[in-house]
Amino acid sequence: MSRKRRKLIISILFLMLLMVAFCINSYAEPGITISNDGITVNTPSNADDVSNSIKLLFYLTLLTFLPSIIIMMTSFTRIIIVLSFLRNAMGTQQMPPNQVLIGIALFLTLFIMSPVLTDINDQALVPLSENAITSEQAIDNASDIIKDFMLFKAKTREKDLALFANLAGIPAPENVGDLPMKVVIPAFMISELTVAFKMGFMIYIPFLVIDMVVASTLMSMGMMMLPPVMISMPFKILLFLLVDGWNLVVETIIKSFG
Repeated sequence: MSRKRRKLIISILFLMLLMVAFCINSYAEPGITISNDGITVNTPSNADDVSNSIKLLFYLTLLTFLPSIIIMMTSFTRIIIVLSFLRNAMGTQQMPPNQVLIGIALFLTLFIMSPVLTDINDQALVPLSENAITSEQAIDNASDIIKDFMLFKAKTREKDLALFANLAGIPAPENVGDLPMKVVIPAFMISELTVAFKMGFMIYIPFLVIDMVVASTLMSMGMMMLPPVMISMPFKILLFLLVDGWNLVVETIIKSFG
């Protein structure tokens, strides 16, 4: 493991410890004492103390699932796969680097998911914080909003939904919105992979034509020892800049969720 990677891991662990310490200081009451005899946890006399402890446990558990939620239940998967296809088609090796592609994918995901996050905040988080609904109702409301995004905005294929519904032994409902999340989430993931690979194939075609033209030109000139990739890469970059490629790719990705 390289020194930079070790430093990054240590920094992340340190930030996580600070976050846990902040949560404990925010929620824990003086019922927890630390002495030479060890850590003593006293039984809380107030029901609010128990509620705060359960909320703290829920928030920490949610943090562990947050990366999976971002990757598998949002537009992130489609975006990062399309951008990776674009980089490979251009043959620029590690340009843009992985950190840049992931950063672009995250901010585009935030842009696409902003209406969904707003609905979750208005229909689940705010009523829950005001004690207008219970935690179960808040989870149901948030699940319905995310399910609506996966089924209709992301256009999950009916073929994939039918596949997992049949495997789970669930009869076909009149409305696809009645399908449970255990069916919708894997169907959404498979559908996103299919759409992303289709978009990647369309991106590859113009760059493949350039590779073929350059390779045939070099062979006709007798320069068979010269790598065609070395000659075609500047032409690929030039073509991409002339057609304003980044604007077209980002616009296509965003409109695919319309």
